[in-house]
Amino acid sequence: MAKEESTKKIKDKGSKFINEFKTFILRGNVMDLAVGVLVGAAFQNLVTSLTKNIISPILGCFSEVDFNQFTLHIGKLNLTYGAFITDVINFVIMAFIIFIIVKFMNFLEGLGKKKEQEAPTPKEPIKTDETKLLEEIRDLLKEKNNKDK
Repeated sequence: MAKEESTKKIKDKGSKFINEFKTFILRGNVMDLAVGVLVGAAFQNLVTSLTKNIISPILGCFSEVDFNQFTLHIGKLNLTYGAFITDVINFVIMAFIIFIIVKFMNFLEGLGKKKEQEAPTPKEPIKTDETKLLEEIRDLLKEKNNKDK
């Protein structure tokens, strides 16, 4: 009997966990995040290609070596500072593009807010005679309760 109850508790916890996981995965923002990561990864390949195939050769034209191959030899140590600088350039390009995208999204969001602000605010509803009478009764009841205390 005790084994059956403990088995049932474990199954209930497992199904609850699975249902929570389904709810988590099917939320829109998780799917948006997944799409964003995939698009970002693909976009990073484009920026890396731009830096590696266009920017680095232009910077390396001042020497006869590709910019990525610039190294500093200190004993047995080889510091590939050219590759590091290439990665910094990749980062700056990606950060700039993300900044432009966020700026554009904020601009679009601001357009929506301006339209909401321009909408006329509704006027206070006109009170009917019945409403006025009910308010008077309410006020009289409040006064009576205050006097009784």
